[in-house]
Order: sequence, then structure tokens, then C-alpha cells
Amino acid sequence: MAVQLKKGSALSALNITPLIDVVFLLLVFFMVSTRFEKEERELDVQLPVASEARPLVEQPKELFLSIDQTGRFHIGGRPMNLAEVEAVFRQAKGNNPAQQSVVIRADKRVAFDFVTQIMNLCNKVGIADYTVTTEGAID
Repeated sequence: MAVQLKKGSALSALNITPLIDVVFLLLVFFMVSTRFEKEERELDVQLPVASEARPLVEQPKELFLSIDQTGRFHIGGRPMNLAEVEAVFRQAKGNNPAQQSVVIRADKRVAFDFVTQIMNLCNKVGIADYTVTTEGAID
């Protein structure tokens, strides 16, 4: 004798037991992790004092340096020599030690030596995030 199954009733009875197990495990995980987080904050620790520490009060800005066709450096529209550029880079690095970036905009007619001077200066000051911009190609 063959077993007869009703196809309509077999699909309508969906087993949600595994779903309930997953939800229960997630609930237990979050309950345990928030408990550890609370204990971490309640631990009595005397923190050291840093007299020169300053909070980051504004978003770090990209520093744009332009080099004209004669090799003069400009930051914010103001012409500068290499020593002044170094002072500006050091100040910017001091304000944003981990996230300072420099964008180098050089005229295509300028010798690449001026660009490498700025790149070398960025490395000297400790600014690792510097880029040289180009104009996009037009089809």
C-alpha cells in the first residue's frame, strides 16, 4: 500500500524551531556582551594626565598645496617658500596627528622636482597621506 501525502499540508507546516534557537542564542550573546561592557566601565582605574593633549574639535581638513608653472608654492592662495610650507605642514600635523592629508596640485609645465620636494617634505614631517592630483581625461 502506497503512502499518500497531501502536498498542500506538507508545505504549510513550516518548522520554525531552528529560527527560535538562533534568536535565543543572539539574545544570550547580547545579554552577556553588554554585561562585560558595563563591568569594563565600572573598573576603578586612575588615568594618567596629559598636559599637552588636545581633543579633536573639528574634522581634519585636506591641506591643498598648489605649485605654479614657475615652481612657487601656494597654500590658501598665499605664496610661500619651502621653509614656510614646512612650518604649515608641522602645524597641520600637530593639529591632526593621525589623519592629516595633503593634496598637491602642480602645474603640468612645472619640473617634477618641485613635486618631489613637497612629497619629501611630507615624509619628513610625518604626513603619510599625500596625493598628486590630475585633471580627468575627456573623451
